[in-house]
Amino acid sequence: MRRLRSEQGATAVEFALVVPVLLILLIGVIEFGRVFNAQLQVTSAARESVRVMAIQKEPALAKSAALAAAPGLSPALRVENVAVSPSSCTATTDVTVTISYSVSLVSGLFANAIPLTGKAVMRCGG
Repeated sequence: MRRLRSEQGATAVEFALVVPVLLILLIGVIEFGRVFNAQLQVTSAARESVRVMAIQKEPALAKSAALAAAPGLSPALRVENVAVSPSSCTATTDVTVTISYSVSLVSGLFANAIPLTGKAVMRCGG
């Protein structure tokens, strides 16, 4: 009995040393998952937007398609974040859509925000 009591203090100290490291690791995994999910959505929205631009040749439709393709990023993702270049499409040109987005981190331990970019290129006319 006496030996168990003396080890209870050591267990508490070990627990106190390990818990902060595990919490930081857990928060890091959660934040990484959020940023990775946002990057996937930005890239997917850029692909959908460039597809609409290549087929319909309307920059306004392409921008609205980008917003519709990433509903999880609204309201932070706005039309101003979507760049279509060039603004007109001919059969021999490639159109590029670039989407800029900033993910704000919940914990603030690693950074306040991380900038993300999604880019897609497609030949006009499909």
